Amino acid sequence: MLLSVDHVTTYRYDRPVRGVVQSHRLVPSAFDGQKLRDWSVTVSDGVQGGAFRDGAGDRVQGWTVRGPVSEITVRVAGTVETVDLAGVLRGHRESVPAEVYLCDTLATQADAALAALAEQARDEAGDLAQAHRLSALVSDAIAYVPGATHARTTAAEALAQGQGVCQDHTQALIACARHLGLPARYVSGYLFASGEGAPEAAHAWAEIFVGGLGWIGFDASNRCCPDDRYIRLGSGFDAVDAAPIRGTARGGGAESLDVAVAVRQVQQ
Repeated sequence: MLLSVDHVTTYRYDRPVRGVVQSHRLVPSAFDGQKLRDWSVTVSDGVQGGAFRDGAGDRVQGWTVRGPVSEITVRVAGTVETVDLAGVLRGHRESVPAEVYLCDTLATQADAALAALAEQARDEAGDLAQAHRLSALVSDAIAYVPGATHARTTAAEALAQGQGVCQDHTQALIACARHLGLPARYVSGYLFASGEGAPEAAHAWAEIFVGGLGWIGFDASNRCCPDDRYIRLGSGFDAVDAAPIRGTARGGGAESLDVAVAVRQVQQ
């Protein structure tokens, strides 16, 4: 499938700041399931800094904006050719061992309720069956309700209220997988979806490491494994760690954020 992306993020400050430094993971991953046709990232009044590929295989690009500045726009545009690999992350180069992703974070720490949910999958035969069962359990336990949670909601909090969005499904699935000893990580990216009740184009899902197969994606929000409708950007221990844009502003003042993402299928 050929997919186009138009992603605009606008930061506004209630009074000018002295400058902004950002770190981006906004270039799609290089693996057998997707190939870049064209891609660009621009930052209004920004100066491009150094770039590197981290141990997880993600391309990280630095940007700085000199102040005083009261508004910054980050725009991502491009086209990606995707192939359905049934969720398997084949051909992705990384140097970090999978066992690193057994480490918990505050957002993905399993409380008693998450542990009990995970235990329902323990009797499944094999890691792959356990992973599929965990994804289904999380889908059933947390209803997809836009706006029900916020950026800092933890997996335990989302399960307790029984509502959330893709971030909450993903962090809860990660918590359950790690409880059973399965390395798991958070993936940020895009999703081409249409129809009433479709999730937003900026999307997230989990990857669980299965012996003999490697990393496999599980989207509990949509009860499926990622296919050719998905574009993978990068990964991390949780939503904050895997955020496509991270940064800091020098100077006081409150920051507001607007995000608009459109993913469309392109006629080949």
